[in-house]
Amino acid sequence: MTKSNWLINGTNSAISPGDRGLAYGDGVFESMAVIDGRIRFFSKHLERLFGGCRRLLIEPPDEDKIRQDLEKLIAPQSRGVAKLIVTRGAGGRGYRVEPGTKTTRLVTIHPWPDYPAGHYSEGISVRICKTRLAENPLLAGIKHLNRLEQVMARTEWEDDRIAEGLMLDVSGRVVCGTMTNLFSVQGDTLMTPGLGRCGVAGIMRSAVMELAAGDGIEVMETDVSPEDLLGSDEIFVTNAIAGIWPVNQLDGRRFDSRGLTRQLMQRLAELRHE
Repeated sequence: MTKSNWLINGTNSAISPGDRGLAYGDGVFESMAVIDGRIRFFSKHLERLFGGCRRLLIEPPDEDKIRQDLEKLIAPQSRGVAKLIVTRGAGGRGYRVEPGTKTTRLVTIHPWPDYPAGHYSEGISVRICKTRLAENPLLAGIKHLNRLEQVMARTEWEDDRIAEGLMLDVSGRVVCGTMTNLFSVQGDTLMTPGLGRCGVAGIMRSAVMELAAGDGIEVMETDVSPEDLLGSDEIFVTNAIAGIWPVNQLDGRRFDSRGLTRQLMQRLAELRHE
């Protein structure tokens, strides 16, 4: 990574080896879509970031400084991915937070991922991962820096025909994908797993739920079993960069996505610059 696409606390300085983000995953992050030089759903990203900081008792960074960093790095009319990492800062060895620890702010810019067009037009194949998510209500919903469960789940397959893996919690409930949130269409109802025990409250998940509710579609956050999922009329996954990917196959079961999924994809396309 060159000095032209990253900033640490507003400069091209180095990060401390004692930073608690490196040592303990003590922090939060946001991966944000940059479209035409603007960050999509930026206010939602900031709201989640600051909410995560509050829950982890991390002093939140100054919003103006975040905006200044991004303005320095994002070229007009550019398309890419901006990543914002906030850690508790540098401290001594041990879990205790030392008085006076100052937040670290890291911003990086990355190329737009080369997702196949077929992910949108035809849908994707997904699998169920063996790696399970631990249930921890204290951290549930937060996009914190410790993503080892997702890392281990993503090592389970190398088949490029499978675009995503779905993860269950230790009790066997379906929670999310390794990098996505999950939706199931059951009749006229849109269902998504509740995130009170584990999982990340995704920005695109929130946007899709708002779009659906605005169109008069019933939206339910609830427990979803693998059997419930296989009985769906449609399935799709979401994240802030990819948007919506229809699922056309799960464990050999084929799904059609020409109904509510396509309706929501069109509605999302209308919000391209929000």
